Amino acid sequence: MVNVMAWLANHPRVLPERVVRGAFLAAADVAWLLRVGSVRQLERNLRHVLAWSAAEGAEDNGSSHVGSRTLRRLSRKGMRSYFTYFSEALTVGASDRSRLLARIRGDGDGLDSIIALTAPDGQASSAPIAMGHQGNWDYDGFWAQFGVAPVTTVAERLADPDMLDAFVSIRERLGMRILLTGTPHLTERLEEALRQPSVLVPLLADRDLSRHGEFVEAFGSTIRVARGPATLAYDTGLPLYVVNTYRERLSGERRRAAGTPYGYVCEISGPLDIDAYRGLEREDAIHAISQAWVDVWARGIAAHPEDWHMLQPIFLEDLDLDRLKDVPESLLASARVGD
Repeated sequence: MVNVMAWLANHPRVLPERVVRGAFLAAADVAWLLRVGSVRQLERNLRHVLAWSAAEGAEDNGSSHVGSRTLRRLSRKGMRSYFTYFSEALTVGASDRSRLLARIRGDGDGLDSIIALTAPDGQASSAPIAMGHQGNWDYDGFWAQFGVAPVTTVAERLADPDMLDAFVSIRERLGMRILLTGTPHLTERLEEALRQPSVLVPLLADRDLSRHGEFVEAFGSTIRVARGPATLAYDTGLPLYVVNTYRERLSGERRRAAGTPYGYVCEISGPLDIDAYRGLEREDAIHAISQAWVDVWARGIAAHPEDWHMLQPIFLEDLDLDRLKDVPESLLASARVGD
């Protein structure tokens, strides 16, 4: 399957996009029907989101119960959204600029602010962004260079070299500058990029199992997120924005221009005022900033959970804490009590 995907990425015009999309949707439905391990994990993750959302509104509806039918319907939408992302990524080379721009638009209370911040008027600044595996983040990066500012970001160094080359090529074709995880002095290179005018550094940060991750509260539980967004914001003093991306149904001229029934909204929130955390020690500040962006991001996930592509363990209850490093003793104690 990996070799097929890499081949498709390198030959995006061999098959019509609608054929590739249809094949991936069929594969999503098969995986969902068989309820393979990744689907079961997706449902465990979504259950946290739904239960938290229900509890938040419990005073209105009187219940925080998550029904199995509701969960199964949502997980099917989630799998189809996830597989759609791959079909779009692998065929991006077959679409021109106008078609891609018709598929994505910006929105959110932070949109005007980030445009003004990065405007090339001689005093342009740059901005780090925290985001998660939601919607189509590649389209976000493509849109940003026209709607806001050029993007420098980080891609995971995949074990399979063909897939790594394919996805780096896809993102570079979309106009992004890509650095890889494991690159020496990666944080310093990102900070250097942010010191230039009119640069965005968005980081997929909703999952980090390294020793450097931050444990924060989310959806009534605990997850470990990447320190990157908070670290970059604190060390550079730049405001931190938060992005959620979700699908929307298209119609009329935009649907014809996009060549697909669905497009995306890049919803920009913030910014977080990093100066508010200067009174804390650096490590405490990075943790507090991480919690602050997760609080904003979580509301966006709760509003559109079907577009959150998290098929791996992320919540404390699903993690093997004995295999993780630098887990706070308070969390270990809490987990032992839960067992």
